Amino acid sequence: MIVVDDAPSQLSESATASARTVEAWAHAYITTRDLHEKLMPAPPPGQWRDEGLVAPLAPGRPRALCVVRKAPRMPRKAGTPAARAKLLHTFLHHELQAAELMAWALLAFPTAPRPFRQGLLAIMEDELRHAAHYRVALADLGVAYGDQPVRDWFWERVPACRSPGSFVATLGLGLEAANLEHTARGGVLLPDLSRRLRGGDEAGALLQEQSGREEVAHVAFGVRWFEAFRGSLRFEDWSAALPPPLSPLLMRGTPVARGARRRAGMSEAFVDALEAWRPRPAA
Repeated sequence: MIVVDDAPSQLSESATASARTVEAWAHAYITTRDLHEKLMPAPPPGQWRDEGLVAPLAPGRPRALCVVRKAPRMPRKAGTPAARAKLLHTFLHHELQAAELMAWALLAFPTAPRPFRQGLLAIMEDELRHAAHYRVALADLGVAYGDQPVRDWFWERVPACRSPGSFVATLGLGLEAANLEHTARGGVLLPDLSRRLRGGDEAGALLQEQSGREEVAHVAFGVRWFEAFRGSLRFEDWSAALPPPLSPLLMRGTPVARGARRRAGMSEAFVDALEAWRPRPAA
């Protein structure tokens, strides 16, 4: 078990509020150890200027968050408030990581087109809004964010992306696209979440499904920019852009949400290939 210390950093007490450029704001957001600022940062400034800031390879973590290397097993049923809280807490942390990684990509790819980087900010705002909704749902159960241990699984994988095309392949066309299947029944890495919640928390289940519907726009953003960076969205090119050890197996649910993926801009051929993909047998 790892607890990240929250000793004061060199940043000001309200780092995002004092940032003068979007890049400085993104860096301050990723590295802050203030829980309030993680969940409700100040709005980004209007000025863009590449300041040569290096994209952090790990986020700042407040003492309130106990980060573990292996996530605890999720409850198979959500029949009790404690079980529902554990599920919602995990998904809130997924949303926070997604927001942080949008800021990470903004810094990691400073020469990417401005509209792409602006789109990252817009998606980041959505992820933080989702996180806020889950935080309210947790509070209704008498639980605070940080009462459960968390795992930074997304951070363990996504920074391996070495290009904006690989980033949108992994997050937008991969993990977020998998939400199109899972949010009808759960979230990324949490299949059947909505079904489990519906057993005792109809509001939580509806919130999860609403977040899933909003993911269509995020996946469409990934389709648009993968095509811009790579020329077209072919299944073979997409799967090759995933950083090892990630594979298409993690980037889909069962059954594949063909209608939602088509609305997001994936071709019929792409969805067919995704549905048919199987890992190669070990030699």
